[in-house]
Parts: sequence; C-alpha cells; structure tokens
Amino acid sequence: MIFKIFSFIFPLFTIVFFSTACNSDRKTEVQISQQRGGGQRPPVRSEAFIVGTSTLLDNIEIPGTIVANEATEIHSEVAGRITGIFFREGSYVSRGALLFKLNDADLQAQRRKLQAQLQIAKQNENRSSELLKIGGISRQDYENTALQVNSLNADIAIINSEIAKTNIRAPYSGKVGFRLVSAGAFVTNQTPLTTISQTSQLKVDFTVPEQYTGRIKNGQYINFRVDGNSRNYTARITATESNIAADTRTLRVRATVQGEQTGLIPGHFATVILNFEPNPNAIMIPTQAVIPQARGKKVYVYKGGVAKFVDITTGIRDSTNVQVLTGLQPGDTILLTGLLALRPEAKVMIAKVVNGTPGQIKPVADTSIKR
Repeated sequence: MIFKIFSFIFPLFTIVFFSTACNSDRKTEVQISQQRGGGQRPPVRSEAFIVGTSTLLDNIEIPGTIVANEATEIHSEVAGRITGIFFREGSYVSRGALLFKLNDADLQAQRRKLQAQLQIAKQNENRSSELLKIGGISRQDYENTALQVNSLNADIAIINSEIAKTNIRAPYSGKVGFRLVSAGAFVTNQTPLTTISQTSQLKVDFTVPEQYTGRIKNGQYINFRVDGNSRNYTARITATESNIAADTRTLRVRATVQGEQTGLIPGHFATVILNFEPNPNAIMIPTQAVIPQARGKKVYVYKGGVAKFVDITTGIRDSTNVQVLTGLQPGDTILLTGLLALRPEAKVMIAKVVNGTPGQIKPVADTSIKR
C-alpha cells in the first residue's frame, strides 16, 4: 500500500519541480534581455544621400511626325462615269491641272438647247425694243421678253457650273498619289479618287508633357532628326492646340520646317529635341529615395539619429535622378536603402554616405499618362 502511494506522489513531485525550474529559466532570460536592451527595436541600417545642387540641362527628346503643308483626298462633287484620267501617279501637278473627267454628254445637250432658246429670245427682245420705240407694244410686254433672256442666261450659267464639276482639278500645286479608280468606273461624291500633298513646305507635329506647356512659345526654334538620316533639321513653332488632351495630359504642337528639307517625307517618324534654359541650382536626388503615396510623394530625411517623413513635389527626371521642387534644401540628408523597414521617428544607423555631386544632368521627358 505504501509503495503504491509513493509511486503516485513521486511523478507528481517531478512534474512540479521541472515546471518551476522552467519558469525560473524564462524569467532569467527575460531579465537578461531587458538588461541588454532587447525590449527596444534595433536601429535600421541605411545608406544616406546628402542633398546638393546640380546644373539641369533641360533638354528633352520626344516623338513627332512629319506632315505635309496641305494634304487632301480628292473626291468628285457629282456622280458620274469617269471618261478620262489625265495625270501620272506620283507626279507633281500645278494648281488647276485636270486630273479626272466625268461623262457630261447630257449636260452638254442641255446647254445647246438653252443656247438655241436664248438666241430666239434675244431676237424677240430686239423686235420688242423696236416696237417699244414707236409705241407698238407696252413697256410691260418688252420687260417680259427681256426677262426671258435673263432667265435663259441664268439657266445656262447653272449648266456651265454643272459641267465644270465634271472636270476634277488639283486644288493646289503638289504631288498626287496613286489613282484609286479606273476609266469607266461610276463614282459618287463618297468615292475617293486619289490624294494630293503639298510637299514644298513641310511641318512636324509633336506633343509635349503637361509640365512643359508654359515653356512652349510661338516662334521658338526646335531641332529634330529622322530615322535613316544623320542630318539635323530645324523647325519653328507656329501653333499649339487650344487645349491639353485629357487622356494623355499632353499638348499638341506644330512647327514649320526651316531650310533644307531633302530626305523628309510626310508621315516620317521624327525625334524632336526641345532645348530649354538650364537650371544651375536644381535639386536632384536618386529616384530610389522617393516613396510614392496615394496623395503625393515623400522621402525619409535623417535628423538627430531618426528618420523623418517629409512631403516633396517633383519635376522632371532622368534615368536615375528626379528633380525636387519643394520639400528639401541643399545639405539635407535623405535615406536611400532599408526604406521598407523604416517607420517615422525610427532610429537609423548610417552605413554609408553619398554626396550629391554637382554636375550637368540631362532629363528624359515623362510622357506617361497622368490622372
């Protein structure tokens, strides 16, 4: 009986002893951790960048398109069958040159009929005039014969206008394209016949990002180049669109090509180079330091051993740097690495410091859609 009681008490005593010992060990570890400062979050190691000023070469490259001074799709004003084509595809024609001729046989017949009626009406007018002089007829009878002459002249003018519409002529001097119809085809005013482009004066169309719209002026000169040609061309800005496109946040600009135009073809892709005044005191920081937010952008500034969250506004950028317009001053220290582990007022240990070396920085236009 005594043996059974002892065998029950001994395991229970063993469990209590080990539980007490484990709790004692845990308390000892917590006390040691607290003595070592383990209750506080360790400082975040980060690389820092000292803000400086740089000379910002505000030159941007944007895509453009070469366009003709004038370009028109040729249509007929009236319906009819083509009886003649009087130009060679791809050739230059003068203003007023006959391009197409439509069948006008019915109009010619109507004009001959009216001309015969007009001849008789004029004879009647002459006889009435003589009779009026001797009092043979009233003035009203004479005016009726004169009215008939005037009415026939008006009808002939209308027929002549309809006949002129069957002669399809070049609206201006230029280069015609391919003919899109053949002789004998029946066409309407909806049928395209050919195209004509005035290539003696070319233009270049391009769009600029919204932030540059205030720096685009009429009369400003730009440079551009085209693929397959190493020559640099010059153009002069002549007009801008009346509003900024809401979907792309860009402004459309048109410039007239100046000087030599050899090698330029309407529709050619162009790389437009806009040269603005350089900014010698631009604040440029590495793009990796910028933290996008739902409303604006922020950076971490190192002050007194901790990280401060600071709002900034940015301007133009290049491949590695972005311009800061507000929020930073030369001499400020911003953090570059460990940004995901940082929190406002978190302690920071600087592992490396990089100075903002002054120099010349060339930006690249940001043509992405901004909403």
